[in-house]
Amino acid sequence: MEGTPMNIRYLHTMVRVKDLDKTMQFFSLLGLEETRRVENDKGRFTLVFMAPPDQPECPVELTYNWD
Repeated sequence: MEGTPMNIRYLHTMVRVKDLDKTMQFFSLLGLEETRRVENDKGRFTLVFMAPPDQPECPVELTYNWD
């Protein structure tokens, strides 16, 4: 593959959290905003995606397991 450019794309980073509200407050202080939320009753988890306002394509995924 020498001489062939690699197309690498950052998708997102997942962080497992114990306290979703406090973690969201922390990332808000860094300037990130909630862009999407998924609540899964069957799997008993919540996913919250937070990203800078000018880079919604590069979120941090906060994973909160209810139990």
